[in-house]
Amino acid sequence: MFKAIFTNSFGILFSRILGFFRDLMTASALGAGVFSDIFFVAFKLPNLFRRIFAEGAFTQAFIPAYAHSNNKSAFSAHIFLIFFSIILVITLLVNILPSLATQAIAVGFDEKTVATASPFVAINFWYLPLIFGVTFLSAMLQYKRHFATTAFSTALLNISLILALYFSAEKSHAEIVYYLSFGVVIGGLLQLLSHIIAIRQLGLLKPLCSGFKHLGTKADKIKEESQKFKKQFFPAIWGNSTPQVSAFLDTFLASFLATGSISYLYYANRIFQLPLALFAIATSIALFPSIARYIKNNDETKARLYMEKAFWFLAYLLSASTIGGYILAHEIIWLLFERGSFNAIDTINSAFVLQMYMIGLLPLGLQKLFLLWLYANEQQMRAAKIATFSLLFYIVFALTLITPMGAAGLALAGTIGGFVGFVLTIKAFGVKNFFSILASKKVLYLIAGSILFTIFLIVLKSFIDI
Repeated sequence: MFKAIFTNSFGILFSRILGFFRDLMTASALGAGVFSDIFFVAFKLPNLFRRIFAEGAFTQAFIPAYAHSNNKSAFSAHIFLIFFSIILVITLLVNILPSLATQAIAVGFDEKTVATASPFVAINFWYLPLIFGVTFLSAMLQYKRHFATTAFSTALLNISLILALYFSAEKSHAEIVYYLSFGVVIGGLLQLLSHIIAIRQLGLLKPLCSGFKHLGTKADKIKEESQKFKKQFFPAIWGNSTPQVSAFLDTFLASFLATGSISYLYYANRIFQLPLALFAIATSIALFPSIARYIKNNDETKARLYMEKAFWFLAYLLSASTIGGYILAHEIIWLLFERGSFNAIDTINSAFVLQMYMIGLLPLGLQKLFLLWLYANEQQMRAAKIATFSLLFYIVFALTLITPMGAAGLALAGTIGGFVGFVLTIKAFGVKNFFSILASKKVLYLIAGSILFTIFLIVLKSFIDI
């Protein structure tokens, strides 16, 4: 288990280091202004659809269904054709009507800004069909317990964007955004190619091609399996879409605030996502195939043992990350971004947003772990209901806090929604089961360690500020 976790974590860390270098260059080149907002909006839209349709919902519904399938090649080929066709149609529609897509995600943009942003939205959206191909192939690789390719492939996107920034140096802001947009598409192509190579090396490409070839003759055999997958997938879409809908609403509401608010949310969220991805998401990806297999084989004892080990692993790491991120928020933003067009006021605003995000790191990260239990038991509908309540709380608090707190209020609203989702997920997992995990000396070590680490960082911060 831990070998798979560390493979994912190291790959994500490598990618995130490149990502922060990319963001550092982006902040220096574009600052926190109109063109940075435009690029983040253009890139956010395909990312929104990617996370809703491709990564989360698809993987969580596909792996259990794939594990139960008696005709894996035909089943996987059938599912790929359906979803790739839908995503391709959406991409073509966005390219035909890019201004409508831009207005949908950034209603606060004026007519001139929408017109400027529309071409970039159209270009960036071609990343979506490419990354769906990556997600489909990565799900098959995960089932075979191969995680390295997916973990490291995101680095290819960041390398592509870094090169785009390098070659667009000294150009106008509009030209830089064009370079970045094409860099996104090239990065997607490189990610897809790396997964095709991995699938071929593991001997999965030939069976997959055979599935496409014999799809017609095996259509009746996979009909029931496909219907069951679709039944689980659509609730999974909603369950996985709520964090992305929250991010969409963040951008939507922030577009009505002062210029730069979208960028403050973006830069702060990038830092927040590092420990979330490095620890919580990496652990979830590594654990899910094993949990799904144990549940399929009616071995809940071993599944819960894996969950307990992962819980304490995450509890220690996420607690330390929360404390460090909150106390040193200003120093982190200053170190990473304050240069070039990104000034001291941008640092102060982004740091406040980061603090509001960090409060919710522990519950959000642990929720991802316990949601695996629901997905492995094919309880996607229950997970979707939990996500709905979480989103409703986010909306209420976002509308309440945006006026007094600005962009930071939107981040805090997301944190409150995360706490609600965590509590409801624990209830679904079983409160008794959860407290049986907590009934350990490790909880005392966690509390004592957190107190000592907090004191250490406060003292360290006082020396830094001198």
